[in-house]
Amino acid sequence: MVTVAAVDLGASSGRVMLGRVSGVSPTGGLAEGHLTLEELARFPNEPVRVGGRLHWDILALYRSIVEGLRAAPRLDGIGIDSWGVDYGLLDADGVLLSNPVHYRDARTDGVPERVFAEVSAAELYRRTGIQVLPFNTVFQLAASRGTAALANARTMLLIPDLLTYWLTGDIGAELTNASTTALLDPRTGAWDTDLMAALGLDAGLLPPLREPGTLAGPLHPDVAEEIGQSNQVIRVASHDTASAVAAVPASHDRFAYISCGTWSLVGVELTEPVVTEESRAANFTNERGIDGTIRYLRNVMGLWPLQECLRTWRAQGLGADLAELLAAAATREANTTIIDIDDPAFLPPGDMPERIVEACRRAGQTVPTDRVGIVRCIVDSLAVAHRRAVEDAVRLSGRPVEVVHLIGGGSHNELLCQATADACGLPVVAGPAEATAIGNVLVQVRALLLARAQSGAGPADGAGGSGAAAPRP
Repeated sequence: MVTVAAVDLGASSGRVMLGRVSGVSPTGGLAEGHLTLEELARFPNEPVRVGGRLHWDILALYRSIVEGLRAAPRLDGIGIDSWGVDYGLLDADGVLLSNPVHYRDARTDGVPERVFAEVSAAELYRRTGIQVLPFNTVFQLAASRGTAALANARTMLLIPDLLTYWLTGDIGAELTNASTTALLDPRTGAWDTDLMAALGLDAGLLPPLREPGTLAGPLHPDVAEEIGQSNQVIRVASHDTASAVAAVPASHDRFAYISCGTWSLVGVELTEPVVTEESRAANFTNERGIDGTIRYLRNVMGLWPLQECLRTWRAQGLGADLAELLAAAATREANTTIIDIDDPAFLPPGDMPERIVEACRRAGQTVPTDRVGIVRCIVDSLAVAHRRAVEDAVRLSGRPVEVVHLIGGGSHNELLCQATADACGLPVVAGPAEATAIGNVLVQVRALLLARAQSGAGPADGAGGSGAAAPRP
């Protein structure tokens, strides 16, 4: 039995999941193992607006993680995954200079265009293979040029790396999350220091890169005392989509995946990046996966508009039971109102129902007259966006697709799964809903088993000491 804690941080909530894997083969393989998950803690992840700037409450997240780990039984490992792009800056003493800024903050408005005046959009894509999103790390750093915080910074750590640093004292950048920054060469997997220089940014901010499935080290003694046990922290595939894709239950490589939650990440898994001009025009991204794979995908707006509609209706005192709304929406005619769900107007928080209605008016579509109509519009529009992304991934990569795996929380949405299958004309396999936590657990267990095999010790006997990446689970 191997027992690990998977810390999974999402854009609106986080949780600490207990993963147990039993029945692994004597040679350390996972094929014969049995995995169970148990939720130890769940906590909100609520941004805080201070001085007109939207921040992540990183200290509250850290406290919640520690409290969740305190509730765990004896562990063999701990791994953290989260969203990408956002970061904290450390000073020369390793102290966090300020709370990390939220990717939905407006500080990057207009910044991509300013960056493209220095490094063209085509050149940036050729060098990094990352789709243009206004909150990409490269644009966040460019927005901070000339600020005291950036001038005083000595190290940039992405969110999972920052939390791992606080737990262990180890400074590094796990590769799958580092690849979301638009500062990494997708072919070599190395930081593009020349790009940093071209943008007037200090390449010394970039920490050493770490492969997923390597050991960050034991818990810092004071953290171990607070939690009540000492164990290894493992760098999993720390970008949540990378962990989710690692858990796709595919029987062959002719599949597309949709990791569906606040965002929908739609794409295929490749062995080489695609950095053609056609790929750039289609706004596809090349992010790293486990074992040197490439997550070739496009960000689609996902369930965020639906989540914001529910929040708005509840704030207005209206009933907003999601299951009831979806059941009612399923009785409405499909595809009567289709809008561009990726319209940037839907990105910020706010009155989403009114934005949906206004988008319908602008597009000359039938305007929904009630909440059920708005829900049906969002679901159908998202399914069409899924289809377009799958078709583009096949066309641009040359990878045939026979089945779509829809994983993550969105897999519970039967209406969305069916609408996506209808739109794509392909079978959709729903689940696992807990794909991110499962991928987190599997990468941890594999790393611990590999360390045990190399050292001759059992995972609970001190599986640390190995920095080698394990083969794919």
